[in-house]
Amino acid sequence: MSGPMALEPGGTENDTLALLLAGTPAHGRCADHHTLALGAPRHPGPDREAVSRLAAELADRIGPAVHPYEVAALLEAEGLTADLIRDRYGHTDLFSLATALYGQVPRTFPEPALGADPWRPDHVRSLLRGVLFALPGLAYLLSAPLWHPGRHAAALIVAGLVSWAWGQGLGHRAHVRMATGRREAARTLLLGAPVGAALATAAAVPSAGAGPVILAAAAQSLYLAAAGVLLVLARERLLLAALTPLIAGAAVLPRWDPGPQLRAGLPLLALLATLAVTGHALRRARAASAVADGRPPRLLSSLPYGLFGLAAGLLVLLEGRRAPYAVIALTLSMGPAEWLLYRYRGLSVAALRRAATPSGFLLRSAAVLGLCLLAYLLPLLPAALLTGAEPATLLLLAATLWTALLLQAFGAAWPPAAICLAAAGAACAVALLHLPPGPVALPLCCGAAELALGACALRLLGRPARHA
Repeated sequence: MSGPMALEPGGTENDTLALLLAGTPAHGRCADHHTLALGAPRHPGPDREAVSRLAAELADRIGPAVHPYEVAALLEAEGLTADLIRDRYGHTDLFSLATALYGQVPRTFPEPALGADPWRPDHVRSLLRGVLFALPGLAYLLSAPLWHPGRHAAALIVAGLVSWAWGQGLGHRAHVRMATGRREAARTLLLGAPVGAALATAAAVPSAGAGPVILAAAAQSLYLAAAGVLLVLARERLLLAALTPLIAGAAVLPRWDPGPQLRAGLPLLALLATLAVTGHALRRARAASAVADGRPPRLLSSLPYGLFGLAAGLLVLLEGRRAPYAVIALTLSMGPAEWLLYRYRGLSVAALRRAATPSGFLLRSAAVLGLCLLAYLLPLLPAALLTGAEPATLLLLAATLWTALLLQAFGAAWPPAAICLAAAGAACAVALLHLPPGPVALPLCCGAAELALGACALRLLGRPARHA
């Protein structure tokens, strides 16, 4: 071992090999030499035809696999043993066969099953709310001969605008408080609704001029405050039941004059019933337990909702001066408008699932917005023609209100409030001061407002993060 070992052919290593082979039987050496000389494998190779048949049978389950180990687990679950893998498919082990199958079957990644639409609207509730928005108008048909609303309409208009603005802001605060439980929302409504009714009545006093008009303004303010509470608490059926005296009185009005007592008594009965069911709903809501702790929202956060309510009331008032029956159609459409707000959310979530890029989602979002606007405006076109209203004015006003409500539904409150308030202010200034362009001021202002609101909607709601 003192010198180097020769590793060249024919060296001493051959002596070692000769010693090892010396103890091997002659027939064994000849057999091994014959096998190696023929180059035959010690085990048969993979049976490609059998492997292909297995791949075809399991293709739907092999395709979604992301690693051969998943295929190996599938084969184990199918009960393939090591002996079966060697004998039938010619592979040495489970992982060899799994690798072959994984490479043979193309990758397929099916979309996950779609879940239920989280924004599926309540069809009956949406239609019912539209009817409830218009039903209080029956009270004016019944009681109009008693207090001559034509001479004192300003008092009711002022009271209605204040009630509308206050109700929008109060409704926002109550919906925010609903996150902490119905009890907190009921407390907010119980404190805010009477204050709104008192403010609206006080605003009507300077232009009322007579006791009956003040009473009518007070009744209107009380009803709007109570109805707002019931709508926030989702008690539409209770409100409909409370308004049955008005429905009964209006049904007999075309054929029979109910007289002064019933003309005053039926609206008063409906008001008392509304106040009673409102008290019942508030009492039940206050008995509910809180689900979370939280601070009430800041007053400033509800301000834009109130300003939007004021602007919307002014725009509807300007349209009502020329086409009062068109306002009834617009009021009835508020139920379908709310239904379409839910559909917009559901369709946007579906578009988000299908879009692959932000620009693709933006295009889909614009298509969804246009589809919902078209679905809302198309039924109003024959309504405008039947009521004698200018179709362009009514449709632009409706589009402005719906787009503003859409932005508010996504938490963007200030842009629609500022845009609608500017449009209402400009249209009112033209109407009061008799400035040009005169009658076309309202459609021009609504058209400009809709363009601005549409741009805001595409900019804010065309982002996937708003719908995730």
